Amino acid sequence: MTGADAIIKCLEAEGVTTVFGYPGVAICPFYNSILESEIRTILIRTEQNAAHAASGVSRITGRPGVCAVTSGPGATNVITGIATAFADSIPLICITGQVNSELLGSDVFQEADITGAVESFVKYSYLVRNVNDIPRIFKEAFHIANTGRRGPVLIDVPIDIQNAVISRFKYPEEVSLRTYKPTVKGHVVQIKKVIAELKKARRPIICAGGGVLLSDAQNELRKFAEDHGVPVVSTMMGIGVMPTDHPLYYGMVGNNGQPYANRAMNESDLLIMVGARVADRAVNQPDMITRNKVLVHIDVDPAEIGKNAGPTIPLVGDAKHVFLDFEKEEFSCSFEEWIAVLNEYRNTLAKTRNPNSAYVDPAAFIEKLTTRMAEDAVYVADVGQNQIWSCTYAKVRKGKFLTTGGMGTMGYSIPAAVGVKVADPQRQVVAVCGDGSFQMSMMELATMCQHDIPVKIVVLKNNCLGMVRQYQHFTYMDHYSVIDLSGSPDLEKLSAAYNIPFLRLKDMDKCEETIDIFLKEDKSMILECIIDPMDLV
Repeated sequence: MTGADAIIKCLEAEGVTTVFGYPGVAICPFYNSILESEIRTILIRTEQNAAHAASGVSRITGRPGVCAVTSGPGATNVITGIATAFADSIPLICITGQVNSELLGSDVFQEADITGAVESFVKYSYLVRNVNDIPRIFKEAFHIANTGRRGPVLIDVPIDIQNAVISRFKYPEEVSLRTYKPTVKGHVVQIKKVIAELKKARRPIICAGGGVLLSDAQNELRKFAEDHGVPVVSTMMGIGVMPTDHPLYYGMVGNNGQPYANRAMNESDLLIMVGARVADRAVNQPDMITRNKVLVHIDVDPAEIGKNAGPTIPLVGDAKHVFLDFEKEEFSCSFEEWIAVLNEYRNTLAKTRNPNSAYVDPAAFIEKLTTRMAEDAVYVADVGQNQIWSCTYAKVRKGKFLTTGGMGTMGYSIPAAVGVKVADPQRQVVAVCGDGSFQMSMMELATMCQHDIPVKIVVLKNNCLGMVRQYQHFTYMDHYSVIDLSGSPDLEKLSAAYNIPFLRLKDMDKCEETIDIFLKEDKSMILECIIDPMDLV
């Protein structure tokens, strides 16, 4: 058995069914060995998107997605995808080929110090020096990626190690890492302190972040909120923790969040932040959330607690375990007056719009689209104005809302949607992007066609980089610079080139009819919506 064979055996042992990637000489032994496996290989058209597609797999299955690329530019191209996963705490295993071990440091053809290059964007990285270490390294990598605060792990494998003969293959049953022991269960004393504060509170609120979804704790959080009448808001990455129309859910907080959600958080006397980083996009003034209130910060990563705002009660632990422990505490409370205040805020402070009737109103379109999507559908939002409209107006019921909130990487939605559809073929999957972000990953239309991956794609077209144009509108008084997307392809002709059905919506007149056609069959389709270039989020 060669090292490459051993890697495949490790992936099989971890239940991996798909690898996204792009081959090259330095990773060819791996791709040769995988032919003898049942593992599906999907050729992505650029390496960054291999990581995004693996991210889609991870976020729908709860297990690390896997991508494999070659050395040099193949490895450096995948860095943006790794950084995106790291910022959003998505577990990935990224395998990179490397030049011969004896040539490391010689600046030979397609050599890059990839373990050094990704140091600040991974939980851990390995450079395999001995073929016999492969089983241990892969077992550790999967464990590290999917425990504690989840994230990507990179394994760099020189070509001679892939070709070397392993003396004895035995995949470890357990992992024991002396310096890596993440805390999962919350401390019982801190848990009792939180419950004591909740019993005293008059205006409590839970702010749920992406960590709740990553720990699969949404049902536990929802039950806790319902049992005790505690209102909930979310960060961008926490959208989907509660159904959008749930009476106890008050929307997304932050710079682009709902005004009533921000007011609810600011006026609370007990704020329970769970699985959220207290980062600038959700909380641009950290001192505001510590003023005149008790702040409880629950996170599996102790480094995040107190980093941006000092909590009254820090609680290190996995969200699922913590909320299960909360439920063991017997107590009663009532916040009907507070709920009535929040309902009034929701009725009076909702964002208002004055859309141009000559174009598609993206807010109304997204609301109608998501209302008509399957209850358990997956909506993947890209980055830009389309992301903010999606976060504000998408209706999430029993499905998933995916986006990249930490790094904010344009071009994420299409490859991530590909990964979701590969992992769960029966799910309806819709990617929503702008015409700028679409052109960052439109090469993956070939991947969808080659591998028969039926993803629905909505392109909100305004012929400019809308979010940057909006910033320049307010900051530089309409002095626009490098935001014009003239020269973009005709999407109808582009769709025809890939043999993908195409629809165009120019205004709201036939919106519902067009959406129904778009969603009717489980096959790839592109829907272009013409929106006002001057529309604002």
